[in-house]
Amino acid sequence: MTNSIKKELSPEQRAELLGTLKARFEKNMHRHEALVWAKVEAKLDANPEKLWSLHEMERTGGEPDVVDYDENEDEYIFYDCSTESPKGRRSVCYDLAGLASRKKHKPENNAIDMATNMGIELLTEEQYLALQELENFDMKTSSWVQTPSNIRDLGGALFCDYRYGQVFLYHNGASSYYGVRGFRGSLRV
Repeated sequence: MTNSIKKELSPEQRAELLGTLKARFEKNMHRHEALVWAKVEAKLDANPEKLWSLHEMERTGGEPDVVDYDENEDEYIFYDCSTESPKGRRSVCYDLAGLASRKKHKPENNAIDMATNMGIELLTEEQYLALQELENFDMKTSSWVQTPSNIRDLGGALFCDYRYGQVFLYHNGASSYYGVRGFRGSLRV
């Protein structure tokens, strides 16, 4: 994916996405009990570039949903809420340096560049833990999370999953990739 892609939805895409987001919002009120869809939709209407990013999250299997509201910044916070790591974002190295260091069997992409091109950020470890408080995710898959520079400088990268009734944080080489490891993103609107 390149930055030359038009980051604007057609009226039909916009209507379809808003319908999908509204239905998911209403079906999963436990993720955002005190929030009202009309206010979320008004924010989305005022930020079409964010709607495009949500479309990318949806297109790649993330099933984005509102998980919080930041009163100080007046922003709604969306996370990928697919049960497993989004299918369209699996089998990727952590970042470009990790991808470049592979000698054989390089995947097509990396998590950091994909997220940047989508206009989202990888979840942090803290965000991942907060997401798991809402319900259980990644019971069969795992997701890269933002990795501190001191770990990344040594060639490592972090990922999380949910097994045996708890969340686990692991490390691996940033060049590694697996069919069941992808990444979850966040977006503030």
